[in-house]
Amino acid sequence: MNFPILSTIIFLPFVGALFLFLFSQKDESKSSIYISLFTSIANFLLVLFLWYSFDKNESGFQFIEEAIWINGFIKFKLGIDGISILFIVLTAFITPICIISCINSIKKRLKEFLIAILILETFIIGVFCSLDLIIFYLFFEAGLIPMFLIIGIWGGPRRVYSAYKFFLFTLLGSVLMLAAIIFIYWSVGTTDYTEIYKLKIQKEYQYLLWLAFFSSFAVKTPMWPVHTWLPDAHVEAPTAGSVILAAILLKMAGYGFLRFSLGMFPIASEYFTPLVFVLSIVAIIYTSLVALMQEDMKKLIAYSSIAHMGFVTLGIFTFNKQGIEGSMFQMLSHGLISAALFLCVGVLYDRTGSRMIKSYGGVVNYLPKFSLIFIIFVLGALGLPGTTGFIGEFLVLVGTFKKNYLAAILASTGVVLCAAYMLWMAKRVIFGELNKTISKLKDINYLEGSILLILCLLSIIFGFYPEPIMNTMDLTVNVIIDNHQNELATNLTSNK
Repeated sequence: MNFPILSTIIFLPFVGALFLFLFSQKDESKSSIYISLFTSIANFLLVLFLWYSFDKNESGFQFIEEAIWINGFIKFKLGIDGISILFIVLTAFITPICIISCINSIKKRLKEFLIAILILETFIIGVFCSLDLIIFYLFFEAGLIPMFLIIGIWGGPRRVYSAYKFFLFTLLGSVLMLAAIIFIYWSVGTTDYTEIYKLKIQKEYQYLLWLAFFSSFAVKTPMWPVHTWLPDAHVEAPTAGSVILAAILLKMAGYGFLRFSLGMFPIASEYFTPLVFVLSIVAIIYTSLVALMQEDMKKLIAYSSIAHMGFVTLGIFTFNKQGIEGSMFQMLSHGLISAALFLCVGVLYDRTGSRMIKSYGGVVNYLPKFSLIFIIFVLGALGLPGTTGFIGEFLVLVGTFKKNYLAAILASTGVVLCAAYMLWMAKRVIFGELNKTISKLKDINYLEGSILLILCLLSIIFGFYPEPIMNTMDLTVNVIIDNHQNELATNLTSNK
């Protein structure tokens, strides 16, 4: 294919944002929504075509685009494989949902908010397409700016504090990664990921370089104990901001672990696996216990996200097929279910102005359609068989058991705790003591119901039929595992 499809899907949202900035008037909220929605849906259709054209039997990178930048020092190199294509699809799917969800919730500067969402989509897709470390870093860090503005301008009462906390945590975590990228260029003479993958980084350098990349990815995941920025960011962010933060932004770190930590530093990844296992298990258990104590629904779901991402990092570092594919599926499942849960909280917040659990009770009596869909997502979050949440967690636990049965046993307590805090929240909100102050609330409208129903159907369809996702990632995961095993075998031979 000669058409630069990757560049197109990266920069089409940016072009839409530019068009919105230049031609849409401040008071024309409808035209702003139409332009941004048309742009995001067009990009999503283009991404679906990309997925359809993707060769699942090809193990290497596909649709490669390459151009010289900065006098040959950096290549603007793009390409995708069976892992990155799935995250691109998720990003392009979630963006129009975020745009639709903000129609009723964003009351000021809607045009600027939509511009921020479209620019953020450009940066996120750029992360998943980049095959040069510098280009990856630029996209990775540029995404902080629109997200910082989304929280800081359109957030809640403590939005400025939360925005700065989010920005400083994630930026400082990436400073060491930038230093590591510069060292890699000095060491091997290139920042082209495919060339680094072939040349192999020397063993004695891998450990410090791995820690440098880990410092960035651990904050963005977020792993314990550098997770404290996420609950604040979620609570203060508008609904669309929480959706895109949970569904997509957190996945960039999981992708970074798979692509760069495992791909470039296999020996160091094996060496630091116990560290990752300990931090992941602590995150799963500790944040689940904290979630049990929350009275704010958004904060509860935020801590739930940290626990679910703990399963992701656990699965990635099992270095086996079940664990890695389970972590991938868990990230995609979390992208659907967490987005839906935040949208559900947004539905209630738009009607009452409260996110507190105690403000509700007996919602099923007044919002039966909403209550049914909300319960389905709660069951999906706790990993009920027949939903995507079950497949991801089950595969991760199977892979972890093959690697370390004690870690699997400890991690499985997170499933029980998740059921506890999710069902406890649902009981009080949906089936709790009847709160007559919400008797005048209207059930979900056509627009809200359509979005939630689509997410619900996808969660169930892929819960019963995960083959399209599994088949897409299968060959790429095999390559990652084979490379890891070959590197360990080579290292063992050289030590002898």
